[in-house]
Amino acid sequence: MLNLERLRTLNAVARHGSVSAAADGLHVTTSAVSQQLAKLERETGQQLLAKQGRGVRLTDAGRLLAEHASRILSQVELAQADLEAQRGQAVGELLLGAFPTAARGLFPAALAGLRRAHPQLRARLEEMEPEEAVPRVVRGDIDVAVVLDWYNKPLPMPDGLAKAPVLDDIADVAMPADHPLAGREEVGLEEFADDDWVSWPRGEFCHEWLMLTLRGKGIEPRISHMAEEHHTQLALVAAGLGVAVAPRLGRGPVPEGVRVVPVRHTVRRHVYAIWRADADRRPSIRAAVEALRLAGEKVAG
Repeated sequence: MLNLERLRTLNAVARHGSVSAAADGLHVTTSAVSQQLAKLERETGQQLLAKQGRGVRLTDAGRLLAEHASRILSQVELAQADLEAQRGQAVGELLLGAFPTAARGLFPAALAGLRRAHPQLRARLEEMEPEEAVPRVVRGDIDVAVVLDWYNKPLPMPDGLAKAPVLDDIADVAMPADHPLAGREEVGLEEFADDDWVSWPRGEFCHEWLMLTLRGKGIEPRISHMAEEHHTQLALVAAGLGVAVAPRLGRGPVPEGVRVVPVRHTVRRHVYAIWRADADRRPSIRAAVEALRLAGEKVAG
């Protein structure tokens, strides 16, 4: 009899490409992964891993069993979804991921609403960027993620995922209070061609969007500083070190010395929830998506 948790471990190694990465994805130690795989080899009587340099690779038998493991785990998830749907109650554990401003601006209300409506559901939130959240939903590491894309740059989405809109988040331009355009009612992004910019870190989806958008306006942006958190970006703006795009979701009070001005041609990012389509019938997922939608309505107000 093959052990389901050991198959899950093998599947994680196949998906992540290494024992250490599989351990990170499963939130266990590398020693625990190695022990599970050793037990699985004894159960099957087959060598599943072979050394390759400093790491390991799957043998032919390992790849074959990993393919079966993927299908088995998918069927187990379908069975769990069907059982939960038959019961008709949102119960058990639900793992959620969200980018920081959504975690701050949407999730306190959404999680509180879930707790009131479904006291037997244990929802747990972890902050993560969309680039991390999408593959973690695909792998089944988390159940639901809140991600974003921009009006002119969609987020690549693999097959097998379902999604639902949560809200459209409008973004403004944040500038020092003494900036020449600070007194305007609205501005165009092209008017900041000669300014230094504060951006998200290089390689992040939002940084790529900013570069794409400014270049589309004929601007080769001068990125003076990069910061993950919007509060840090606004602190840099307050110090007179540049201008920044400032989404409204989760923004909170603007620091003294910063003026936030709407963009003439509205800049929006689309915020939505994603989950695995084969778990679509789970009442807990439907409850979470509805709670997020209600929280989004309050924010959009």
